[in-house]
Amino acid sequence: MVEALVTAGALVASAGVVYVMAAARVVKQYERGVVFRLGRLKSSVRGPGFTLIVPFVDRLAKVNMQIVTMPVPAQDGITRDNVTVRVDAVIYFKVVDASEAIVQVEDYRFAVSQMAQTSLRSIIGKSDLDDLLSNREKLNQGLELMIDSPAMGWGVQIDRVEIKDVSLPETMKRSMARQAEADRERRARVINADAELQASKKLAEAAEVMSDQPAALQLRLLQTVVAVAAEKNSTLVLPFPVELLRFLERAAPPQAGPPPVHPAVEQPPSESRPAAAKTGQD
Repeated sequence: MVEALVTAGALVASAGVVYVMAAARVVKQYERGVVFRLGRLKSSVRGPGFTLIVPFVDRLAKVNMQIVTMPVPAQDGITRDNVTVRVDAVIYFKVVDASEAIVQVEDYRFAVSQMAQTSLRSIIGKSDLDDLLSNREKLNQGLELMIDSPAMGWGVQIDRVEIKDVSLPETMKRSMARQAEADRERRARVINADAELQASKKLAEAAEVMSDQPAALQLRLLQTVVAVAAEKNSTLVLPFPVELLRFLERAAPPQAGPPPVHPAVEQPPSESRPAAAKTGQD
């Protein structure tokens, strides 16, 4: 009798262990468990940790609640200004409702990927090339809204969408390079013309000052000679200006005494002889 009870207890214990092993499930911290009992969805979602289900009756589906980073394959399209481009992007999304993600859509990852590709093509067709290259933040927001609208019905929330790269044809790249080069050349010419204008105004002011003081022009000439002679790698031929002689003549102090008589001027002999005779008679 005792042996029968022990045997029965061992069988019950073994059956209990087998049941627990078949019913035991572990849900990780970043997961949620959705239970289907005989194909019908249970309203309660199993949280992280140890949980039990009815073997052969319940089915537990685990849903990852982490943010998923999904690259969107490069899409070929024609922009609104008729330029062929190839654009790829990346999308960040997460599941906010595990039950909806399992029930409403067969594969929410595939559905989000296809929606992202379709929306990216639509954005390419509605945008200009300049917007794709320089105004990406606005396009990212529009792309996020286009994907997020249907995804909310699947229990999925779109966190962010980023356009990664815009590939252009080689001919378009060369055209843009020529355009950028021409723009740089235009700005360089404008800057040079502005510099010439400012220099001409300064030179005009300097000319007015030198016209009032002629000595300033000579000093400037001497400074130029000194600057050129400092190189010591060339022969300098300096003409002596007549203006410098005039300046030195005006700057020289007057000498005391009778004014010099020019050698070409001679006294007539008729005037000197009577004076000498008259002096002898006296």
